[in-house]
Amino acid sequence: MSSTGELRHTALDALHRSLGATMTDFAGWDMPLRYGSERDEHTAVRTKAGLFDLSHMGEITVTGPQAAALLDFALVGNIGGVKPGRARYTMICRADGGILDDLIVYRLGETEYMVVANASNAQVVLDALTERAAGFDAEVRDDRDAYALLAVQGPESPGILKSLTDADLDGLKYYAGLPGTVAGVPALIARTGYTGEDGFELFVKPEHAVELWQALTKAGEGVGLVPCGLSCRDTLRLEAGMPLYGHELTTSLTPFDAGLGRVVKFEKEGDFVGREALREASVRAEQNPPRVLVGLVAEGRRVPRAGYTVVAGGEVIGEVTSGAPSPTLGKPIAMAYVDTAHAAPGTSGVGVDIRGSHEPYEVVALPFYKRQK
Repeated sequence: MSSTGELRHTALDALHRSLGATMTDFAGWDMPLRYGSERDEHTAVRTKAGLFDLSHMGEITVTGPQAAALLDFALVGNIGGVKPGRARYTMICRADGGILDDLIVYRLGETEYMVVANASNAQVVLDALTERAAGFDAEVRDDRDAYALLAVQGPESPGILKSLTDADLDGLKYYAGLPGTVAGVPALIARTGYTGEDGFELFVKPEHAVELWQALTKAGEGVGLVPCGLSCRDTLRLEAGMPLYGHELTTSLTPFDAGLGRVVKFEKEGDFVGREALREASVRAEQNPPRVLVGLVAEGRRVPRAGYTVVAGGEVIGEVTSGAPSPTLGKPIAMAYVDTAHAAPGTSGVGVDIRGSHEPYEVVALPFYKRQK
């Protein structure tokens, strides 16, 4: 939120209201929750295409001769090994190994990187990077106001974007980005997303956001593109088994507790914040496996919510981190951390305590949904 406590607005705020969006406070931003039916928006992304305003995400630019060295010290991943034009999923941790945020880092040039943080953690990440930059020949810059971020996601998204740009989309790999022009607007075109579908995220100047949104809308008219809010973004990422900070990831968990130890690169040169604690967490996880993040599919109709306990044989064996009705599966689903003894897909006798009633659930491997290539 701003210092006055008022909600922040994206460059597309008036446009969302003109489309009849239901708005909500999300991490201090006034954001569209849905425009009509969230189920219809969800299905459009799975089968056709959806257009999202993600301008609440936090962009932080890191530049200078030692930008790579700073990021290798500040984050758990091997950022110096990312080639220009590519991106990497990584995390920033506390000294005790607790996860401060999960991030995508784009290498824009030889000595220029863009770190994209979750809206709720953008200030925390900015502060941590600024503090960790001491002694490095690198500059950390808050660029949250320098960008609007639009995402077009779904199987029709490559065709929609191709009609508006001459950038080489066919050559653009997953987790890569290239500068280009979309509908006459200069953009960083990234093949990334949070829906489980193919798609693109377009970083542009805020003053270009409305014309780009309108151009994408027009280009997608014939193939079923619809505007999408944060509500369907949540069910899409849940089906795709993607973690959400504050739910599957928190400061009380290390990447190894979250089953994401692969993002920690001990082999990189030099020290990094949390190395010692994370090394211990890695050994601990091997000797005494922590609870495992699994998928749960309801046998009934009742929807589990974050914080509900997972039970088996009258004992508490875990906790739900995210839950919602799945439009694709047609059943309620959840992600939950459960004891390893009950983590294998097909484990019987597992339930979720929903207001005192133990509702039966099937344990499944994540993700719930995987797109056909």
